[in-house]
Amino acid sequence: MSKYITTPIYYVNGEAHIGHAYTTFIADTIARYERLKGEETFFLTGTDEHGQKIEESAKKAGKPTQEFADEISATFKNLWDEFGISYDKFIRTTDEAHKQGVQKAFLKMFEKGDIYKGEYEGHYCVSCEAFFPETQLVDGEFCPDCGRSTTVVQEESYFFKLSNYEQKLLEYYETHPDFILPKSRANEVINFVKGGLRDLSVTRTSFSWGVPLPKEINDPKHVMYVWLDALLNYVTALGYGQDDESLMEKFWPADIHLVGKDILRFHAIYWPAFLMSLELPLPKHIAAHGWWTRDGEKMSKSKGNVVNPKEVADAYGVENLRYFMLREVPFGQDGDFSQRAFIDRINSDLSNDLGNLLNRIIGMSGKYSDFVIDSKDVTTYHKEQLDALNAVIDTLDSFIQTVQPHRYLEELWKLFAIGNGTIQEAEPWVKMKNGQKDEALATVALVANILAKAALLLSPVMPNTARKIADALSISIDSQTFERLVVQKGLLETFTIEKIPPLFPKIEEPLLPEAPQAQPNTQAKSEQKEQPKEEDNLIEIGQFFETSLKVGTVVEAQEVPKSKKLLKLQVDLGEEEPRQIVAGIKEFYSPESLLNTQVCVVANLKPAKLMGIVSQGMLLAAKDADGLCLIRPEKPKQAGTPIG
Repeated sequence: MSKYITTPIYYVNGEAHIGHAYTTFIADTIARYERLKGEETFFLTGTDEHGQKIEESAKKAGKPTQEFADEISATFKNLWDEFGISYDKFIRTTDEAHKQGVQKAFLKMFEKGDIYKGEYEGHYCVSCEAFFPETQLVDGEFCPDCGRSTTVVQEESYFFKLSNYEQKLLEYYETHPDFILPKSRANEVINFVKGGLRDLSVTRTSFSWGVPLPKEINDPKHVMYVWLDALLNYVTALGYGQDDESLMEKFWPADIHLVGKDILRFHAIYWPAFLMSLELPLPKHIAAHGWWTRDGEKMSKSKGNVVNPKEVADAYGVENLRYFMLREVPFGQDGDFSQRAFIDRINSDLSNDLGNLLNRIIGMSGKYSDFVIDSKDVTTYHKEQLDALNAVIDTLDSFIQTVQPHRYLEELWKLFAIGNGTIQEAEPWVKMKNGQKDEALATVALVANILAKAALLLSPVMPNTARKIADALSISIDSQTFERLVVQKGLLETFTIEKIPPLFPKIEEPLLPEAPQAQPNTQAKSEQKEQPKEEDNLIEIGQFFETSLKVGTVVEAQEVPKSKKLLKLQVDLGEEEPRQIVAGIKEFYSPESLLNTQVCVVANLKPAKLMGIVSQGMLLAAKDADGLCLIRPEKPKQAGTPIG
């Protein structure tokens, strides 16, 4: 089978930020994973270089537009190369082959009658390169997406008959329920289409920096609308419009288009409609991720808190950054970049769970067997652990296919828990003293096998780290080894483990300057102190509605080991998957009493760790001298029902 993975093409009006890196890391991880399985894979990324915004940015920079686009595009390509991104093609919309493919597509849609000439008047946002009806504007003027001022534009235009595809799109969504990932995002797209689709303006005459119309149409004052031009990159990269379309035959339709949630509408509505017009198959999945904040605040240049991925990678290492971003946030939800959270991931997950496990095996094998590790007795003494190991491994592929890298890593880390837990339970050092050498060496060999399989499975996320582990264990990171150790569940042959330096040295303090904090308004504070005492804690109604309260159903509950107060719950909030919530209610509720009952949840709290366990929300409860009780809905409500 063949696989085709894409990122969006990034707009060249500014350099790469942390959101661009996040999308690219996910796509690179999926592509590497598919290659590891032996699939022939094509991974596309690139830059989007046309439109009025680019033309204006170039003028501000005092440079010819092409030169400006060349420079910014190069910063993306150079950064991805520095980060080791394994793309197969880096496309630019200024490439001649791309322009030819776009012109071919435009002509085909025009001749089919799906593109016609008319006149457009509407509110246009230069920043978003999009028109908005007046009913969608904020205060009758401002863009509903970016908040910038719009301008009324009236000009001759060619239109795409988007309205003709309204019913076809709705039928497609219904028959392909996993077309949009995560599935929670599908409703917003479906509701938008059900609200009625207007024909789409697909050309401009007010600027010249774009792809000209095909010569057969003979209308030189028009250039193509940037979104029609940009979206077609996914097929022009495979040779659409060229003499050789062999890559189209091999790789289209795309398996996954990865996009940010801000451009989901373009990819899930406009792009499928264009493809239907061109009579091409639709992509299998459109996967939309959330945005990133910094220390709980929206990033902006004016605040000076934009996260530069190169600076972070230079300080902490690109592979640590890849791991943190893919593990920290459930795909589709917004994520928060915090150096403290980042350091905690490095010290806890990477240094303690993984790095320390490898160090222990190297140390024990050196003491017990002169660094020689033999798997001959692993099945005899550790069949239960092998079964548990294989059960976890069997779940991992599904998380890649449904674009849940955070779940992939959560499950993968269970392998290290099995390894560390087995060492603590088996105590091989005691068995060596008691003359049970075979059993002690079997434990060492079991953990070596866990590390080998985990290294293969970790390699799509942290390829260089995985390679270091693999080298120490005398294996290769390739599809043949993956087939033997992971798919066929084989064990390592006898080998001599290599001593290597610690992979993840502990980090005690942040390595980068903290984001600037908003300056307090001292005058406001002074005035606040003068307010009557009884009003000190009053809030505005808007402040209350900043809190997201939802009804949830407890689908799983268990005690937190070594804790007198904590229970770990899985709570269904009507999202793609349950939320993990750690609550200090063990003294008042047993896990069994909570199963399939409903609770009220603060759903937009920043994730926190309690005893090393991530909690993604908080339960509402009341406590007095008689004890604690949970706040619950009077009658059963659908999971995810808002409260307020």
